[in-house]
Parts: sequence; C-alpha cells; structure tokens
Amino acid sequence: MTSFDQHIKVAVDAVVFGYSKQEGVSVLLIQRKYPPFQNSWAIPGGFVLEHESLEEAVRRELQEETGISVNYLEQLYSFGNPGRDPRQRIVSIAYFALVKSSQFQQLKASTDAEHAQWFGINELPPLAFDHQDILGVAIERIRAKIRYQPIGFELLDKIFPFSDLEHLYVSLLGREIDRRNFSRKMLALGILDETKEYAKSEGKGRPSKLFRFNEQRYQQLEKEGMNFEV
Repeated sequence: MTSFDQHIKVAVDAVVFGYSKQEGVSVLLIQRKYPPFQNSWAIPGGFVLEHESLEEAVRRELQEETGISVNYLEQLYSFGNPGRDPRQRIVSIAYFALVKSSQFQQLKASTDAEHAQWFGINELPPLAFDHQDILGVAIERIRAKIRYQPIGFELLDKIFPFSDLEHLYVSLLGREIDRRNFSRKMLALGILDETKEYAKSEGKGRPSKLFRFNEQRYQQLEKEGMNFEV
C-alpha cells in the first residue's frame, strides 16, 4: 500500500437565486476583498471550520458575506478540479437556494467580501475561480427540477393570480411555455386552491382569480411520486 499525505481543504459555496415579479431571476454575488481574484465577483462561500457540518458552514458564510439567511438549501454538486484555486488544493461542496429577492435588498457584506449585490441572470459579470461552472450547473439543476417538480411557490405571494405562476416558470426556465398546457397540468395536480378573491384589474379586462398554494396536497404528492412536466 502506497503511503501519501493529503493537504486538501474543504469549502462550501452557495448559489442563491432571487426572484421578483418585476425583475425576474437574479443571482447573489459578492465582490472579493482579498487575493486571489481581489475585487472580482464570486459566489458567496468559504472554508468549513473543524466543528461545522457542511450546511452549518454554508449558512454561516452566507450570513457573514451577505447578511442573509435562507430557509431552504439543497446540495448541488462537488467541485474538485486540482487547479480550481491557485492557493492550494480545495474541494468545494456547492449548494443552491431560491429566495424572494425583494425580501433581501439590504445586503451586508463583511469578512472577506467587499460588497454583496444582486445581478440579473442575464447580466452577470465575469466570476472568480470556477464559479461560472458552478453557476452553470446550478442553472441546469433548477431548470431540470422545475420541469418535473413544482417548486418555487415560496417565491410568490400567499395568494396570487395564475399569471404570476406562469411568469415564475418562464423566468426560471429562460424560455416561453405552452400556457394552456401548463395551466391544465398544474390545476390537475390539485395543489392550487382557488380563493374567492380577485386581483385588481389594471385595464378593461376582467379581474383575475387569485389562488393559494396547497402545501399539504403538495407534500402528499411528493410522497406518492408526482408526474409533472412542463
């Protein structure tokens, strides 16, 4: 058996997607305060401390570098190319999250982050390290996931017109959808409860019905294995 020494650090990174009806999908980035890639934009993240779990580390880094906390984080992928960091061999465990960007406009950068800022998903600056690759994998994951699993209802208001749900999917997928087919499939799942309220009409058209997300029904379908594809 060949003996060897490992000198590998473990880090975490967090791809946080923000959504608002007005601005669509955005990505939370930090501007690095120190080398390497000083002043470059990057995904929030950092090293895992000895006493931390991976999720504890990524939540701490988000809080320290951007001032935000998120309810839901999902592990994305591991990135371990030997040349991904010029300092030494570092393996990063990446996560992704979806949040309402309107709830996190007061960002607070600290530690090794000079600034924290939301960028439109189609207006991203060049990124440090291999963070462009990490972001690309995260975009692919979320676009694949929403095609077979209705997610992102926490990004909508508690009651909402169906058009808001369509806009959310169009924004996350980055393409148009067959609205009639989408409406038929979504309503057939039974995860939307029609309310007796209507949206205020901005023109001469009829006011739109408002819906509420049925979380209990959604959780039941998850256990049973739902069949949904946009």
